[in-house]
Amino acid sequence: MSLKPWILAARPKTLPAAASPVLVGCALAYHKGLFSIVPALLCLGFALLIQIATNYANDYFDFKKGADNSERKGPARAVASGLVSPRNMLIATVLVLILAFLVGINLVTYGGLSLLIVGLLSLAFAVLYTGGPYPLAYLGLGDVFVLIFFGWVAVMFTYMVQAGVHSFDAFLLGTTVGLLSVNLLVINNYRDYDSDRKARKWTTIARFGLTYGRWQYRIAAITATLATAIVAYRLESIALFICSLISLIALKIAQSLKTTENVDEFNRALKRTVGVLLAQSISISVVLIIL
Repeated sequence: MSLKPWILAARPKTLPAAASPVLVGCALAYHKGLFSIVPALLCLGFALLIQIATNYANDYFDFKKGADNSERKGPARAVASGLVSPRNMLIATVLVLILAFLVGINLVTYGGLSLLIVGLLSLAFAVLYTGGPYPLAYLGLGDVFVLIFFGWVAVMFTYMVQAGVHSFDAFLLGTTVGLLSVNLLVINNYRDYDSDRKARKWTTIARFGLTYGRWQYRIAAITATLATAIVAYRLESIALFICSLISLIALKIAQSLKTTENVDEFNRALKRTVGVLLAQSISISVVLIIL
């Protein structure tokens, strides 16, 4: 069996949304002199597996609900294109979730039972994002899911399992990474506006329109900048303040969406959005490490 369909379904372009918050959380722990390699690697493994499981579940449930169809502008999905059967995708989703649980359970040693609760919620919402009777993505709550789990939870608990305590700085940096990750979702939802409305997948953009989507993207970028700037003020770091301005590059991407129509243009917008997320996360991490 070819691995290509499974790699396609894992959506590699979305994986920076899983790795970036772990990187930032680890850098903050290092800045405080509390970095620990084992829990850091466990957090990274868990985050990547949760992202892949979410993508596999999305591939399966969007096909079953009719959101992935011939009218969709985005890249081909594994199940909808016939590369993977629905049954095999469902099995793969369960297997990845089990693997994520086996990796994540080891973090209980470092963070206590609260980590078990957070881990189980992460596993559940990976499925509930597009599955179940009230899927988050179909109710316009996908943005909130990404901000919470790929922003606040990922950064704060990556820091906590190393430091032993929570940090307001971790919350602020989680806000930055989370909002920039939400913008990845905004690009996808903007692209799928027409097909989502027909499939009754009521993302915030499908519900409120394309102009709303562009403003959501802009506000997320501006808020991400402000959150990092506050951390820069708290740590008295000019370098970190300069880094906070990277998020504002996204304002130009938002403007370009007004004339973006075909798949190639949306792919470029997505790559540029990933680039902003990575550039912001890496620059923050480098500054925190050298401070």
